[in-house]
Amino acid sequence: MKKASILLLFFIVVVSCKQNKHEKAQPTAEKIKFTEIIKEDYELHKPSEEIKGVLILFGGYPENADDIKREFQILDIARENSIAVLLSNFNQKLWLEKSEKYQLAKKLQDIIIENKLPTENIFVGGFSSGGVVSLLISDFIIGMKQFYIDPKGVFIVDSPIDLTALYKSSEKNIERNFSEPSIQESIWLLEILGNNFGNPKDNIAKYENSAVFTYSTNNISNLKKLKRTKIRLYTEPDTLWWKENRMADYEQMNAFYIKKLSESLIEKGYESVEYIPTIDKGYRANGERHPHSWSIVDKKDLVNWILNK
Repeated sequence: MKKASILLLFFIVVVSCKQNKHEKAQPTAEKIKFTEIIKEDYELHKPSEEIKGVLILFGGYPENADDIKREFQILDIARENSIAVLLSNFNQKLWLEKSEKYQLAKKLQDIIIENKLPTENIFVGGFSSGGVVSLLISDFIIGMKQFYIDPKGVFIVDSPIDLTALYKSSEKNIERNFSEPSIQESIWLLEILGNNFGNPKDNIAKYENSAVFTYSTNNISNLKKLKRTKIRLYTEPDTLWWKENRMADYEQMNAFYIKKLSESLIEKGYESVEYIPTIDKGYRANGERHPHSWSIVDKKDLVNWILNK
């Protein structure tokens, strides 16, 4: 179930590293004045003095804090701009049950309180399935009065936002019989989605209740609290790469559904939605060319967005 290979179109994740299970508070160079705190379920890098913003990050399906740091080297520029960065070990979620939303929201609020982080400029983002978590938990927090850590902005990086499309794509992958890893992963996906929601042909409402977006019915009910939240949707729609490497059509790519989501949100009056397609920016930390990567995000531009520059 914890395959490091790609979900053929929807999420490709890097191999998970062993999670840290110790705590360390270690100031960096005096001129930077940053503190690092490592615990079992998260890693926090925060300014020792003024904190201008808080960035909460969720990794792809098996990614933990170490993986995020390796693939998305945001810490240096965050340090330069006095932004605290919370790297979460919460992962392996294509959707969130209500109980999971509550537990995660409470955990995030407890971390923010415990570490005395400001609540007026919080941003949440994630890669692949971590982007799904980011959107769903942000919507949940804003909709619950007991939580006071409302995100000012949320972003996703090439995330599998449509569970119905994920199911149908898996069926195509098996029929196409292109590669053994793709086939095995698609079999797993059909099993996990089928066991939880059934076939979307018969149970589309169950998919709508859990997915970020259902393109076939234009359903965005799980994002209704984000109408006044800043939203960024990053993707790299390299159709040639996907065709050559995965035999995937555009309609099978995350990019297709992300663009459709942006159009739907704008049409429905969401106030600040940015669809950000990139070209040839997707590379893994090891140099491998891959459009499904953290690297498609311009880190300096992201920081300016957080600081409203």
